[in-house]
Order: sequence, then C-alpha cells, then structure tokens
Amino acid sequence: MGATMTGRFDVAADGLAVRRAIRNGLHRGPTAGLAPGYVQGNLAILPRALAADFLQFCRLNPKPCPLIGTSEPGDPRVPELGEDLDVRTDLPRYRVWRNGELVAEPTDIGALWRDDLVSFVIGCSFSFEEALTAEGIVLRHIARGCNVPMYRTSIATRPAGPFHGPMVVSMRPLTPRDAIRAVQITSRFPSVHGAPVHIGKPELIGIRDLSQPDYGDAVEVREDELPVFWACGVTPQAVIATAKPEFCITHYPGCMLVTDRKNTEFALL
Repeated sequence: MGATMTGRFDVAADGLAVRRAIRNGLHRGPTAGLAPGYVQGNLAILPRALAADFLQFCRLNPKPCPLIGTSEPGDPRVPELGEDLDVRTDLPRYRVWRNGELVAEPTDIGALWRDDLVSFVIGCSFSFEEALTAEGIVLRHIARGCNVPMYRTSIATRPAGPFHGPMVVSMRPLTPRDAIRAVQITSRFPSVHGAPVHIGKPELIGIRDLSQPDYGDAVEVREDELPVFWACGVTPQAVIATAKPEFCITHYPGCMLVTDRKNTEFALL
C-alpha cells in the first residue's frame, strides 16, 4: 500500500505509529482513513463513582455503545486495545464537560487527569465503512473529506442510573441497491454498531432537517438515494448533556482513538 504523508505523518501506518504521531502533534484533524485495517474507538472518561452505571448503560444499549475496551481507575492505558496507548494524549482532540456543559476542546488532557477516572472505548463506524468501501460502495463524506453527519433522534436509549437520553445516529446517503448491500455488510459488525437502525423518512426518528446535523458535516442526499442511519458512538455525548455528571471527558466527534486491533477481528463470518 502506498503511504500518504501529512508533513512527516504516514496516514497508512499501523495503529501504534498513528498514535505516536498524534501524541507528537503531527495530526489534529479527523481520524477517518488513518491506519487502514485498524479499529478506531469513541472515548468516554468518567469518575469511578459513575463507572458502574455507565458500564451498565453500554450493556443495555449495545447498538450505539458497543464497548470494546475499559481501563482500570486512574490508568490512562487500555491494554486490550494496544501497547504504548495513552488516552490522555493519543486522540487529536477531546471534549471536556462539567455538569453537562461543554467547557473545553483541548488536544491533550494530561493536566486534567485524575486518579479516579475510568476510560470506556466504544466501537466506531469507521470499521464497517472500510468494509463498505471495499465492496465498491461510495460514501459521500469520505469522498468529500469531511466528517459524517450525525443527528440526535427521538429514539430513547435504555437508562442506567443517571444515564439516559436520545440515541445519536450517523447518516450515509445510498442508492436503494447499495442500501440493501450495506445492511448485509454491516450486519457482520455488531461490535461496531452493526446494521442500520433506520432507512429513509428521517422525520420518523425526530430528524427535521438533514442539512442541519447536530454533529459533523452535512452531505447531500440526491433524488435517487435514501438516507441510511446507523447508531452512533457520539450517543454518550448526548446522554452526558442530559445526565449532567460533574466532570467527564469524551472524544471530539470524528477524532477517535486508533487501536492495535484489526477490523477483521470484529467481523462475523
């Protein structure tokens, strides 16, 4: 595979090399397309006092929150997802929340780290996007080089402790033929959101205007296409805004944790 460089940064490197490049400030944008073949994850970091409830929330809501790794309290490593992995430095950008309000979007959270923090890494749609692309399905946000559009919906998550709120979905416009194939392909990836939760008629899930996503960037839906919606790992951010924990940290939408795990490990035959 030919390598593409951003400065001295090889976007076709493996997960470890990409994390080290991000840690060294060589990449601050979205991680879509980086380290092809390697699993990326959404991140939520919460105080230990809330960790058990959030773990239960993920278990009750496996479509939007498919948990692929957790840390020990106070430990910035997640060993099952990679060596030399540090959640404080290895994402391009973070979001810091206090009492449900977004207060900062730093590129490093070392100064905010506490001994009681527990990290949760949630599967990301970038894994199944690679499988869709390999089958010749064109994804418009990738072709445009922008973030996938994401929307808060009227679909309620199952509550656990203080955690409750709406499911967030990501949308990809596809022809009916490609939409059918996409259902078949993504059904093989339950650990990274699996099959779509809705196709067509966005108003039925509480989305009024596809041109105004709540997160990410708008993309055109053409006359011969259907909007196809998948459960999205940004759901915890919508839940955090509802639950209002005193402190937590999440990834910035589109800026994921690149792991050492392979997408093929999460595919069902």
